[in-house]
Amino acid sequence: MTTTDATTRQRLADALREGPATASALSRSVGVPRSVVYDHLRHVARSLDGTDERFLVAPPECADCGFNDYEDPVNYPSRCPECRSENVEEAAFKIE
Repeated sequence: MTTTDATTRQRLADALREGPATASALSRSVGVPRSVVYDHLRHVARSLDGTDERFLVAPPECADCGFNDYEDPVNYPSRCPECRSENVEEAAFKIE
């Protein structure tokens, strides 16, 4: 299958097999809005169930207080629930 024939989810999965990436980086490389990337990532993670590959997530982290215990790591929080800072680093995703 050529790159032009691949679906958005296939292109995202291929990019994550190459190395870790944030939703913003994936958005730029695949050409879809960041909010859409998160929806696709949830489906990519589910599609790996029952395979020998794993969908790994380094959760978002507050740059001010270090909080990283978010309920949904496949998301981009607008602010830290602990200190209310808006300086939250994006989660990184990877398939290995």
